[in-house]
Amino acid sequence: MVETPTTRALQPGADIPDARGRTGLHRTGLDLSGNPGVEVHEVELIASPWHVLRRTTLNVQTRDGSWSTQQRETYDRGNGATILLYHPSTRKVLLTRQFRYPAYVNGHPTGDLIETAAGLLDDDDPETAVAREALEETGYAVDALEHVFDAFMSPGSVTERLHFYAAVYDPAARQGDWGGLAEEGEEIELLELDIDDAIARIGDDIIDAKTIMLLQWAKLSGPFAAKR
Repeated sequence: MVETPTTRALQPGADIPDARGRTGLHRTGLDLSGNPGVEVHEVELIASPWHVLRRTTLNVQTRDGSWSTQQRETYDRGNGATILLYHPSTRKVLLTRQFRYPAYVNGHPTGDLIETAAGLLDDDDPETAVAREALEETGYAVDALEHVFDAFMSPGSVTERLHFYAAVYDPAARQGDWGGLAEEGEEIELLELDIDDAIARIGDDIIDAKTIMLLQWAKLSGPFAAKR
């Protein structure tokens, strides 16, 4: 017998609103049709306390034309944006350092990671969101944003698409408080590093993927690339 809301307990996020007022989260993916070799059959909502964890059953066509049934768990935390703030004449980049529990619990000695400013889009477009995060985390208002690229950061299980940006900052123009949002438990330290120093520290104490990607872009083809 196929379960329906009348034959099982009503589930927050599916049949009734969850803590964020959402319903229908168990239907995401059922209407996908862009890949004829993938058929989504069932989506199980595992949890939705804030972000959303799902288990999806799908049929996938193999190279020989046969079909295999697979299950995939996906973690949906929404999309995000990150920005590299840089000062071209001094060859400085502005990074942050903050505690990240997931890194700490997975072997980082302190959990304090050096990163570019970043955050989730929430209900904003990427440009608005990344300017908001830059101001909240560093105290610098940014304009003339340069869109660098977009990337899926952990496509095996996390749905997030991250939008990458860069912008010039004026060291004399910091405005507002910085250091993150107290209500979100953020305590953020600013680090102003020479670009070559930052590049040299990749793999040492700069081990955050988005930060590495933006630093390498800045050095290889961005504002600090060798002149040809």
